[in-house]
Amino acid sequence: MNRKDIDLCENISNKIIENVEKKIKEHVGNNKSGEFVKMGADGTPTSFIDLIAEKEVIKVLKNTDFTSILISEEIGELKIGNGSVKNINVSDELKRVYDSKNNSGLDNFDIDNPRFIFLVDPLDGTSNAIKNISAYGISIAVALVNKEYVSLDDIELGFIKNFASGDYYHAIKGKGAWLNNKKMTPNSETNINNLSIGAFVKNNSYGVFNLIKKVRRMRILGSVVLELAYIANGKYDVFIDMRGSRIIDIAASMLIASESGAVITDENGNKLKKRLSISEKAIVIGSSNPKLHKKIINTINNNKSFDIKRVGIVSRLDKIEAVLFSAKLIQFLDSNNIDISIENSLAKKLSGLNMDESTLEDNIAKISKYDEDIANELHGLTFKNDYYVYATDIKEFDVDMVITLGGDGTLLRGQTKLSNSEIPILGINLGTVGFLTELDIENSFKKIDTILKGEYFKEKRTQLKVSHGKELFTALNEVVIMTEKPAKMLNFEVRVDGEIVEEFRADGLILSTPSGSTAYSMSAGGPIVDPKVGAFIIIPICPYKLGLRPFVVSDKSEIKVKLLKKGKKAVLVMDGQVSQEIDDSEELRFVRSENDVCFIRTTDKYFYQKVKEKLTEGGSGSDRVCF
Repeated sequence: MNRKDIDLCENISNKIIENVEKKIKEHVGNNKSGEFVKMGADGTPTSFIDLIAEKEVIKVLKNTDFTSILISEEIGELKIGNGSVKNINVSDELKRVYDSKNNSGLDNFDIDNPRFIFLVDPLDGTSNAIKNISAYGISIAVALVNKEYVSLDDIELGFIKNFASGDYYHAIKGKGAWLNNKKMTPNSETNINNLSIGAFVKNNSYGVFNLIKKVRRMRILGSVVLELAYIANGKYDVFIDMRGSRIIDIAASMLIASESGAVITDENGNKLKKRLSISEKAIVIGSSNPKLHKKIINTINNNKSFDIKRVGIVSRLDKIEAVLFSAKLIQFLDSNNIDISIENSLAKKLSGLNMDESTLEDNIAKISKYDEDIANELHGLTFKNDYYVYATDIKEFDVDMVITLGGDGTLLRGQTKLSNSEIPILGINLGTVGFLTELDIENSFKKIDTILKGEYFKEKRTQLKVSHGKELFTALNEVVIMTEKPAKMLNFEVRVDGEIVEEFRADGLILSTPSGSTAYSMSAGGPIVDPKVGAFIIIPICPYKLGLRPFVVSDKSEIKVKLLKKGKKAVLVMDGQVSQEIDDSEELRFVRSENDVCFIRTTDKYFYQKVKEKLTEGGSGSDRVCF
């Protein structure tokens, strides 16, 4: 759009805004003005105040000395200008204009052909206006009529005014967005727990409900126009409408938010390119920055699967079979054009092996003597000279999936180091039990191939959050409190939601999630708990108290543990990976973490089958000898 057209459309839009604001003033806070008049062209009820506002829009556009297309909430789709108003179908009109230009030549000017499309919601937040709640205003978006199919992506100008506050938002495509003539930039926040969001949801919006549980603030103001625009200046970090917003509501706001630097897509992260029409709607996900937007899309799609393009690898390093399998996995992923990241220690281990073809064959032959499955999967491996090209710190993994090669210990080590808990983990069992892992070695590459194509499920598992002084830790399986010196007992006081549950002496104490109920907790006499149960388990280790048994408590509870006897220090261990010293008389706080851990699953029926397979033979799981 050239400067002359921009100025023309801006003047017309500002005139519409001025006129509408004057006309509705006396009706704000007046219940009679909110009485139902008819059903609007968009299928929603039209009130008296809506008709008053729209009448001013039509009046301004009708008196222009050129023709435009108007798409408005109440009256629908019009061709308007040069003193006339005519009902049309936008798609038919654009086709007619396109065909006429092709037949007569682009340079021929037809006064009957519209120059612009104005998408107008004359009064968004009607109920707020009637009740005099300060979130109601007008939205105007403008596009050029220059092709047969005009979409949201073709919006060139956006204008919004909050009539209650007087705030005026506008944007020019490719130039930026302004609030009261000051350029706007959105927030840079990426921590979901710190967000302020606005959201309209449906009953089955489970992923959004999961997001709402995590955020700091949730608001519903009743004005899609304003709330989507609020991302642009930091009033909101995220806006979501899972019902499907009308195009006329989001056209201007979308441009304003996008031009400020925010990201607006559908629920799958795709750009919104809906055609401009009174009947079109779109699910809208808006975030203040690209990194946050990726997290939001992943969170609301927690039960959906997508093709995987980027994979991280974490492997145990103490067994040659695991290291060689990681090399074969890299080779396989590379051949499928997958972006690969491996932990630095694995890159160092692989690069230091320097295996020629003969040495590699000898190693595979040795492995085949005690594990034919691994040896079979290693056939066809070609060793690289340099694996550092894939090396990345685990905390910096920016991937669609992490594959761990080892047992539960390797999986927990990788999970603990990931900075983004939304990254799903696929465990391949190269350990003893591997209860948290999903795949065994046999035919694993065929199974990985199907997973890369999106044939998988995602499963969320609860974590514990531990407050130790000013430090916070998380644990997927369990937290163990034990004596610093062997063969010494500790004195514990345990409270649940402020109530003392027990005081006792014991060798230690385990606080376990359902995921950890098949690990140390089970060995200490705790119950096996289905991961779908919202609970934590408190298990004393060898208590010196007759009849003291484990407790199962709600995962909504706050658990506090205090060491009672002075002079006895203890150690706090999270998932066997992180340990911290505890001073005597120190109080520890345990609650459910806001961040769950996500796993890749190939079937949604696995837990009880795994209990039977892996826990009935003394934890052997198989004849494999590596741990």
